[in-house]
Amino acid sequence: MQGRLSLGDTIAIIDIGSNSVRLVVYEMLARAPAQVFNEKEMAGLGRHVATTGRLSEDAMRRALEALQRFRILCEAMQVGTLRVIATAAAREAANGPEFLARAQQAMGQPIELISGDREAYLSGLGVISGFAEPHGVAGDLGGGSLELVPIDGDRVGEGVSLPIGGLALMDRSKGSLRAAEKIVREQLANHPQIAAMRGKDFFAVGGTWRALATLHQHQSGYPLSVMHGYTVPAPDVADFARLVERADASVLGAIESVSSARRPLLAYGAVVLDQLIKRGRPRAVVISASGVREGLLHEMLPESERRVDPLLRGAHDYNQLRARDPRHALDLIAWVDGLVESVGLPEEPGRRRMQDAACLLSDIGWRAHPDYRGEQSLNVIAHAAFSGVDHPGRAFLALTVFHRYAGAKSPSLTAEGLRRLLTPRQLERVQLLAGAFRVAYLLSAGMSGLLPRTTLACSGNRLVLTLSRELNALSSDRVSGRLKQLAKLLGREHEIRLG
Repeated sequence: MQGRLSLGDTIAIIDIGSNSVRLVVYEMLARAPAQVFNEKEMAGLGRHVATTGRLSEDAMRRALEALQRFRILCEAMQVGTLRVIATAAAREAANGPEFLARAQQAMGQPIELISGDREAYLSGLGVISGFAEPHGVAGDLGGGSLELVPIDGDRVGEGVSLPIGGLALMDRSKGSLRAAEKIVREQLANHPQIAAMRGKDFFAVGGTWRALATLHQHQSGYPLSVMHGYTVPAPDVADFARLVERADASVLGAIESVSSARRPLLAYGAVVLDQLIKRGRPRAVVISASGVREGLLHEMLPESERRVDPLLRGAHDYNQLRARDPRHALDLIAWVDGLVESVGLPEEPGRRRMQDAACLLSDIGWRAHPDYRGEQSLNVIAHAAFSGVDHPGRAFLALTVFHRYAGAKSPSLTAEGLRRLLTPRQLERVQLLAGAFRVAYLLSAGMSGLLPRTTLACSGNRLVLTLSRELNALSSDRVSGRLKQLAKLLGREHEIRLG
């Protein structure tokens, strides 16, 4: 299909949760699938289930109407595989079986009612799918329950499901935050999953915690609005959570960005987060946009695909869709690696994968007007739906491609904000790669086959560009000028050697 990768059928997941009913359609089953469509209905199925034991008629009606709408949309999008799951509200309510029967009729297919243990497992698997080597505990806060599960690299530990989701807490506490805090303290006592987060990361999954993170970004003037991978030291999160507990949510900045249906749950989500931090003492709180749905997808992947680097897969897909000649990126990866090795910079963890990702993304802005290619590429990369990369990594990639187009000293307020996320050494790497890209694209015009017939490497106190005999005519004043800029950055003289 035009504008999409044609490597497999689309796959859709409908998640019938306690607070929302959501449809997400993915481009295909892959390590880093793009979302084709994402829509939700805040049906509130879990409202009052904790005290009445039943799903309300109004909530069921809204959920069923959403399912009928989603079925039509899936048929229009010619979805290849559709999975429909239901979680805490349908699981706990006395009339849950009745609702599921009506839901299956609306969808025309079976619905998977997943247990609390399986929900915890899938949440952990979702976090693993979205991060590079995560270590700590995943916590998925829904409307009806909180799932906690340890994660260690690609392994999911034993999870637990606790009945302290936002709607359930509001219901059981009769709207009293003090009573809600007492309930949470009692529920969190003596669980090994709490102890497992000490000194590690707590991966916060769920819409309420993403909404809190949105408010925190606004309050702190954070330069990037992406939620996935947003990382804050645990003590700072605890302070902010207590602020949200005490304050009327309507006075908080950026509250308009939070849906009206979710605003009443913010304080309850803050109570749970505050208590988790007090008891678990994690190093930091990391927001995860990947949860149960992404866990389902990850579970369906063959083992070989699970081991693929999600960042490099995502960057590869952008290269395939947007570069003038996608094969050129492979030439560039080898060419740049030769330069970096010759420079002799200290090796850093993850350096090679970030360098390769930058090469894969280096030509995605060519269709824009020349004056705006840098800014447009920066915004696309900084806000892309990448997984397996933290926010400093996003800033590194975005700034590298920005300077590849705009040059080393081009002014940009957005770029200045992103620079705050990087160390001086990382900023030096940005300029090195961008400078190399600027030489490479003058030599190759973004076409494969030319760079392998040239080399760029440091030799003593000189940065030497060597051209094979048949490419001597590629030497020009502009090439020399860009080579001189890169050599100056490296503290060397520049030289072009003709074959």
